[in-house]
Amino acid sequence: MFRLLITRFSAIGDVAMTVPVVHSLASQHPEMRITMLTKKGMKPFFDWMPANVEVIGVDVNKYDGVVGLEKLFNELKKRKFDAMADLHDVLRTKYLRSRFKLSGVKTAKIDKGREDKKELMGKGMSNEALIPMTERYVQVLNKLGIEVTLNYDRAFDPRDEDYAPVFNRVGRKRAGEVWIGVAPFAAHVNKIYPLEKMHEVVRTLANHDVHVFLFGAGEEEKSVLTSWEGPNVISVCDKLGGLHNEMLLMSKLDTMLAMDSANMHIAALVGTRVVSIWGATHPKAGFTPWHQPLDNIIQMENLPCRPCSVYGDKPCQFGDLRCMNLITPEMILEKLLMK
Repeated sequence: MFRLLITRFSAIGDVAMTVPVVHSLASQHPEMRITMLTKKGMKPFFDWMPANVEVIGVDVNKYDGVVGLEKLFNELKKRKFDAMADLHDVLRTKYLRSRFKLSGVKTAKIDKGREDKKELMGKGMSNEALIPMTERYVQVLNKLGIEVTLNYDRAFDPRDEDYAPVFNRVGRKRAGEVWIGVAPFAAHVNKIYPLEKMHEVVRTLANHDVHVFLFGAGEEEKSVLTSWEGPNVISVCDKLGGLHNEMLLMSKLDTMLAMDSANMHIAALVGTRVVSIWGATHPKAGFTPWHQPLDNIIQMENLPCRPCSVYGDKPCQFGDLRCMNLITPEMILEKLLMK
């Protein structure tokens, strides 16, 4: 039996993008034993994997430094892996990869395409789109001699799931109701649509008898989203009992509105229509949500400064974040409410 270790610890969206790859791999190679190593909080992404997938979620703080990583390696090597696919290639996984390689385990790492991404900066509309992140993950497996075709549909069949814990919190969806999720935050400010304008979008949706569910994490986001609550508007931040139930709720939405962020990818995993807003970053960098049409992307296409960074972590060179501020609430509403 071939035993494969796959590693990806962060970021949340990048881990989410491993799901179509791991699921496709496992379903096409049922004879293979696959171990996914990630952060503890990411485990729910893999709750619906085929039986030949084991997920190890670790608290990376318990394996800090060389001593901690050596401890983690010693725990992992007992599983007698035949190969390791490093989908992250950071210091933590580099160490594990080097130790496995010295132990005779075949290893391969991701090519992140850093030079291609640098070339894309400020040339978003003129350059060709880069390889999607999911395809980069597949390339790592190919280096190990493992063939896989991406045929992932969605994480689960809603008919097989128990929605009671979700419906107990938000109520049951009635015939004819429209449910839209809104996830207004992202890891970096240049990827966040101005909150006052997003609040206008939420209020307008609610006035159109749309039921709006607000998604976020952490006390700061929770405070903002709670202040937006009102008729037809509910914040589910910290209310559903974790990521698993949030994914269940997302599967019941008609549409998820999100930034270039983790929630964009999570909603796509459960087969929900995702409308995404892009500012400093660009879809051509390879981070578009799984199986979502380009028509669902809202962006200012003709700004020559876009993208100004791959991850949205650099300040706007003009200081006005025009890539976001030129997008009007009306543009978003039209996309959300289109039939």
